[in-house]
Amino acid sequence: QVQLVESGGGLVQAGGSLRLSCAASGRTLSTYAMGWFRQAPGKERDFVAGMDWRGSRTYYADSVKGRFTTSRDNAKNTVYLQMNSLKPEDTAVYYCAAVPWGGKATTPREYKNWGQGTQVTVSS
Repeated sequence: QVQLVESGGGLVQAGGSLRLSCAASGRTLSTYAMGWFRQAPGKERDFVAGMDWRGSRTYYADSVKGRFTTSRDNAKNTVYLQMNSLKPEDTAVYYCAAVPWGGKATTPREYKNWGQGTQVTVSS
């Protein structure tokens, strides 16, 4: 089993940037598809960004396309979510998730391992 720990959340003004990190232990992430999800109070957990296990393909929700970028550093066993041009509607708890040998996966049930989440708050 892989254990995931997110960090990098915080409070930022609209238009600002944050970089979230998802550090893994227990297994190498190089064989895992990775996803980022977010959940606002009273709402469902929504897909934000993902990467297949090879790391060769990334994909994004329409709401973040062109503003967010996900990447992986195999040497650090860490996945990142760079968030630029943040908007108040991006406010949520952000989670990273992993599934071994996964392809494109955009729903929570497709993932097997989850981090504890990190809060992102964007003020207007």
